Amino acid sequence: MKKDNNKKLFPKDFLWSASTSAYQFEGAWNVDGKGPSVQDINENIPEGTTDFKVTSDHYNHLEEDVKLLAELGLKAYRFSIAWTRIIPDGDGEINQKGIDFYNRLINLLIKHKIEPIVTMYHFDIPAKLEDKDGWSNPKTIDAFVRFAKILFENYGDRVKYWLTINEQNMIILVGQIIGMKMPKSDNYLKSLYQMNHYMMLAQSKTMKLCHDLLPNAKIGPAPNISAIYPASSKPEDQIAAMNMSCLRNWLYLDAAVRGIYNPTVIAWLKKNNAMFDIKPGDMDILKSGKPDFIAFNYYNTSTAKMPESGIIKDQLTSQQKLKIEPDFYEQVDNPNLGKTQFGWEIDPTGFRTTFRETYDRYGLPLLVTENGLGAYDEITKDFKIHDDYRIEYYTKHIQAMKDAIDEGVEVIGYSPWSAIDLVSTHEGIKKRYGFVYVNRDEFDLKDLKRYKKDSFFWYQNLIRTNGESL
Repeated sequence: MKKDNNKKLFPKDFLWSASTSAYQFEGAWNVDGKGPSVQDINENIPEGTTDFKVTSDHYNHLEEDVKLLAELGLKAYRFSIAWTRIIPDGDGEINQKGIDFYNRLINLLIKHKIEPIVTMYHFDIPAKLEDKDGWSNPKTIDAFVRFAKILFENYGDRVKYWLTINEQNMIILVGQIIGMKMPKSDNYLKSLYQMNHYMMLAQSKTMKLCHDLLPNAKIGPAPNISAIYPASSKPEDQIAAMNMSCLRNWLYLDAAVRGIYNPTVIAWLKKNNAMFDIKPGDMDILKSGKPDFIAFNYYNTSTAKMPESGIIKDQLTSQQKLKIEPDFYEQVDNPNLGKTQFGWEIDPTGFRTTFRETYDRYGLPLLVTENGLGAYDEITKDFKIHDDYRIEYYTKHIQAMKDAIDEGVEVIGYSPWSAIDLVSTHEGIKKRYGFVYVNRDEFDLKDLKRYKKDSFFWYQNLIRTNGESL
């Protein structure tokens, strides 16, 4: 067949990557001086679901796992550094064995020509800091910036790409579901967005510090971003969709990129007597940190309608409270989309929309740091995992990403979730995401042996051809 020379390929230096996070993947939760994080002592784990103390035991399979990443052909690997492995209590003595572990990981990656992409914070605040009110305490700002400085000083000579806070918007919107302790206050909404403000200040200070210490490095935020559809052509549903997008997406990126707070959200907070306190100089701090790119996680889109008038928030069930903001928006199902085995809507076209909306709004390069399909993978008697459904999912989403690139969006890399099976935050090991199967069940660790899934060989070929095999 004659090659189509007019066919647009992915950029030559595109970062074909894959992702993990420390608390979901490393295990060794109390080994070699590591202190406990909130995830290590989390008691809000659904019945029948494993905890995060062993996970995939990456800590003890480091060399083997990196060899698998190299065999997969990754150009980059996005992982997080456990705060409590570096500083066991969050703001005290440095744990040299923790420093050494990530030095080994980074050096192994570089040996295999894999670019490290480091997330500084992924849902695992030190338990000792949480005992002092965690992110609700402004002192945590300085503790986080100190942690970041230690990372920059120890790894900045080899790490070019840095991510600040993973899915800060999900911490604020659904924090209890992902194992976070939320503020206790008579005015919960105000306290929640006060906590968000402190996280924003920590992020901005960290981005500025990165540029001061590492002029050749690049840094950016990593929220979970999703296009929002109106449930109908009713004008009020369009307003609801815009409201939800501001509260779910743009609040976090407006602050990170523009150094301002989204006016729609500020007006909503004031209407609900929940405007957080901004001290003199805070907005200057917010404007001082400039990201070089926007990293984002994408799994699905959302759909919103304007709720019926007269809904009282206090009278809603806990499940309804996750989806309804009275007089602002109500999240509803989209009948036009299929769903995963775990009930998440599948929308590759929404991925393309999310690229275009985000790039159009901010004009910064985009880096996908999570996108993937959680499923009940089954291993055969001859140790094969036939996950055609995952290959189909990735094929459609990567094609949608390619369409966005062809339409002018600057995308620098793609990091599927996840590189190797790990423990899902609230659905355990049974919800598998990886290209590599880890042989364990919820409570039976078995031998933790690694097996390559069919999707492993598919992604390997995709990387080898720089996306041409798509």
